[in-house]
Amino acid sequence: MDQVESIDNQPAVAIATEKSGFYEGFNRIVAMVPKLLIAALVIWVGLSSSAAGELLLSMQNWTTGNFAGWYIYVTAFYTLVCLSLGIWSRTAHIKLGKADEQPEFSMLTWLSMMFGAGIGIGMLTYSTAEPIFHFANNRDTIKGLTNGLNEENVRNAYKWALLHYGLTPWACYGVVGMSLGYFSYNRGLPLTIRSALQPLFGRAMSGGAGHVVDIVAILATIVGLSVTIGYGVSQLASDFFNISGAQWLVDEVGKPTLVAQLVGLVLIIGASCLSAMSGLKKGIKWLSNINMGLSVFVIAFFAIFGATFFALQTFFYAIWDYLVALPAMSTTVWSGDGADPASALQSWQGAWSIFYWAWWIAFAPFVGLFLARVSRGRTIREYVVGAMIIPSLICLVWFAFVGATAIDLELSGIAQGAIVNADISAQLFKTINLILSPELAIALSVIIVVLLMTFLVTSADSGILIINTLASGGNQSQKQAKHVIIWGLIFALLIGALLSAGGMDALRSVMIIGALPFSVVMALMAVSLVKTLLSEKAE
Repeated sequence: MDQVESIDNQPAVAIATEKSGFYEGFNRIVAMVPKLLIAALVIWVGLSSSAAGELLLSMQNWTTGNFAGWYIYVTAFYTLVCLSLGIWSRTAHIKLGKADEQPEFSMLTWLSMMFGAGIGIGMLTYSTAEPIFHFANNRDTIKGLTNGLNEENVRNAYKWALLHYGLTPWACYGVVGMSLGYFSYNRGLPLTIRSALQPLFGRAMSGGAGHVVDIVAILATIVGLSVTIGYGVSQLASDFFNISGAQWLVDEVGKPTLVAQLVGLVLIIGASCLSAMSGLKKGIKWLSNINMGLSVFVIAFFAIFGATFFALQTFFYAIWDYLVALPAMSTTVWSGDGADPASALQSWQGAWSIFYWAWWIAFAPFVGLFLARVSRGRTIREYVVGAMIIPSLICLVWFAFVGATAIDLELSGIAQGAIVNADISAQLFKTINLILSPELAIALSVIIVVLLMTFLVTSADSGILIINTLASGGNQSQKQAKHVIIWGLIFALLIGALLSAGGMDALRSVMIIGALPFSVVMALMAVSLVKTLLSEKAE
């Protein structure tokens, strides 16, 4: 165990790792416990899939019913902390690393890696789905202020869509990445979640309590990444169907079949394991640059062939509407007593906002640690701009050009409900088929297949590397082939079992339940970071 610099006269974090054997270089407890828990979950789901699906849904409803307020307020807290530290001159210029340290990656590669790992898959699924869903139904339509599927509801649709993909989700990632980057690079602590809590709990983070923190982070990463991959393979099946027309890929109502999802799952996990074993500077870096290039191409395509003027209008008024409404949207908790509209508002918030906050929180240990890993040498202000502001704008660009095109097709009567009534995995391709000739639609679908696969592989292989980093006490080079393959198999078995038990609903349930403990850890990380930064002497 290596001793490192202490903080505020507290003992440094020292994590015991195995010197030999199968778990050489890993903390045996942190590495084994998540595997055993996931194995137990997989066996339980496999033995009684129907009962498991029902119980998971019941637990999800209990969680959203009792902790909705916590999810709303704690995510608002993360956002406030990140923005304040990036704006305040005393903290904004602090570098994540030594004062003379330069960034490891170029600005473009840095942004590509962060966006690809953080939310790239979601853009392909929700760039159409999120605006079109809120165009039909949102909190304002429930309250009777606007009418769904009407031009007057477009601005409201984008206000709510951007809430779920703007500053708040990126703040979830940002607070974890900033904490880990600062405590690891500035204070010499291991690159693990527990290190960020050392100023609050001292030597306890070296023992059992620290193990629990890292185990909770690994479990959150597993469930968050599982949902992301689940949506990704569903989208992949719809894309292959749009290209080939093979009927085994979708059922009679247009939803991806279980067989198609499982085939896509095996393909993605296999490619991810190969990429993860190549490491951060090879596979992940190159894949990130590829998917950013393809993303620009797809957006440019929609800018040319889509509803260009409508999209540009949408982009600019969405920014204004979102920023004006953000404080209220971020802090309002709806509770119902069975009567409408309060009950309907509560249900909408649970299905959308609470689901998203749980998703981003579950994804935060993975993305946050990844952001910390690639952000060494950046100032806190650079980090906030690069990890929050720019990704939020990129998401808005996707929503504006892709989503606005879909809305315009519905408003003009061309779509006639074909987009809004389609399965979420098929809405993007319904849009493409309506604006392009069959030949061009297939060509663009092929490009989207490649883009989707690079996003999926980038997320999955980054997640595996991050899990190994957490389980090895912060060792960033820990990518032994056997452990990469084991985690790949764990992801495949978990996602496959839950898809078989209840489809995406089962995956969503596990994620919402699993994210709750880590949301508490994240709040403590934010408090610890602020406490430590405030104790520093002004430079």
